[in-house]
Amino acid sequence: MGVATAGYGVGRMSRWLVAGAGGMLGRDMVAALRARGAEVIGPGRADLDVRDRGRVAAVVARNRPDVVVNCAAWTAVDDAQTREDDAFAVNATGPVNLAAACADTGAVLIQVSTDYVFGGTGSQPYAEDDPAEPRSAYGRTKLAGERAVLTRLPETGYVVRTAWLYGAHGPNFVRTMIRLEQERDTVDVVDDQRGQPTWTADVAQRIADLPGSGAPPGVYHATSSGETTWFGLARAVFARLGADPGRVRPVGSSAVARPAPRPAYSVLGHGRWHGTGIESIQDWRLALDQALPVLAAKPGSVGLDRGVAGQ
Repeated sequence: MGVATAGYGVGRMSRWLVAGAGGMLGRDMVAALRARGAEVIGPGRADLDVRDRGRVAAVVARNRPDVVVNCAAWTAVDDAQTREDDAFAVNATGPVNLAAACADTGAVLIQVSTDYVFGGTGSQPYAEDDPAEPRSAYGRTKLAGERAVLTRLPETGYVVRTAWLYGAHGPNFVRTMIRLEQERDTVDVVDDQRGQPTWTADVAQRIADLPGSGAPPGVYHATSSGETTWFGLARAVFARLGADPGRVRPVGSSAVARPAPRPAYSVLGHGRWHGTGIESIQDWRLALDQALPVLAAKPGSVGLDRGVAGQ
């Protein structure tokens, strides 16, 4: 899991509420907090619809958490292009509602966000304070959620951006590669998009670290160190499965054209962690070594991912 930081984040911040607790990151978030001895409330979507301001206010007031983590999100990037209002309701109005409830009760709010708030045309890691230039509806709605939290909770609001997530509890690229290694002789994967494959368990640990560490409020980037392409990640998965990485073939993004533009460069910088006493996440290759046995043991539901051709 990288650097051991179990001493951070719980302490006096011992009661947490996780919105979106049933999702891929949300489930790892709940597990990480409980492993540290925190009391965790993880309401289902029916109990906490972040779009419903009255319901959000009631749940937060009744449970009185020290910290709220918002893992609830509209993550269907392509659908957001034609249903931006629906995506906005979850990704922007939802954080507004949570921020209002946290302001009323004094709770800390940690909003999970994305690399899609940047334009994706850079060549150097994006710093936390670089200008946001979203090119998709998904990115626009997530940026609106970020700004709502930071504006309404300047002293108790955090934004944690992450990217290229994979985990044990949902469909994702790594699990797709595990399946396709068994089903196909060759797999075509894009090689002109760069980013940081990031294990949800690592992100959960960093989120758990933040509130009790003395880290100032604001924006943090929680992605693995290092960088690669979807093609490079696919080859790494094949190699770790004992398969021939040469069965993975590189293609351009045009082979997997989608309604929403994908960032060509999604590498995030980690400079804001310096001075907090918390180290940034480990290298993506080390994380993959640790995560792959867990993912391979839990095949679950997997589908083709945004980097895979031949769909």
